[in-house]
Amino acid sequence: MSSQSQVQDTASRQGDVAPGDAPNQGEIMKSVARYAIGFVLASALSAVSFYITRSTLVWAPSIPIALSVLAVAQMGVHLVFFLHITSGPDNVNNLMALAFGLLIVMLLVFGSLWIMAHLNHNMMPMEQIMRIQR
Repeated sequence: MSSQSQVQDTASRQGDVAPGDAPNQGEIMKSVARYAIGFVLASALSAVSFYITRSTLVWAPSIPIALSVLAVAQMGVHLVFFLHITSGPDNVNNLMALAFGLLIVMLLVFGSLWIMAHLNHNMMPMEQIMRIQR
């Protein structure tokens, strides 16, 4: 066995294939099956959320909560099946980047809401502004 085929065999067993290497048929089928499962799950979650909004299956005031739960589940499906984010030791950097991105988004959203709430609280009522302009 040549050294190149040994490297390729080792790489394919670890799931790491270089761009120039040809993956074996079993790896391709596993990958296609994984994407198909993710597609079916994501489509089912989308269909269920559309169904819930138009049916009486869920108590009307709890529909936003049900949609939020389904949205979080769909984000999980996308992260695992399409972005390949897992808790394995080789994905620590991916998880840290994802956590940092979520932190930045949360800071932007909640910081903006906080600033707008304080601006609204500290603004003069409209009738006082109108009296000043007369």
